[in-house]
Amino acid sequence: MEGSLTVLPKPLIAIVEDDESLRPALVGLVRSMGYDGEGFASAEAFLEGDAASRANCLVSDFQLPGISGLDLADRLGVGLPIILVTARTEKSIEDRAKESGVLCLLRKPFEIDALAGCIRRALDS
Repeated sequence: MEGSLTVLPKPLIAIVEDDESLRPALVGLVRSMGYDGEGFASAEAFLEGDAASRANCLVSDFQLPGISGLDLADRLGVGLPIILVTARTEKSIEDRAKESGVLCLLRKPFEIDALAGCIRRALDS
């Protein structure tokens, strides 16, 4: 078909955040960047469906009820680029994040540009 155009789906950025006000804000933010965004209140909710197989990148809070963001990264392995967000400052978290294959560790509060850069790196990896 001459002149036909293939429309590629937007990359899906999954957001795992238990904060009821922050989760929709992050989903809206990634959508404003031109990506699809889908939010989950817990790691368990993320793992229950097919989001792990559909997502191109995961942004997860470190401290979650039940399975933590780092434990989620351990379960997923290196197949899905992961951006971990935390308010905690211990060096041990940074070390564990590296061991778990986390692509970016962002400290709260973080700049929007920092998140955007991490997402671009994740999608390019």
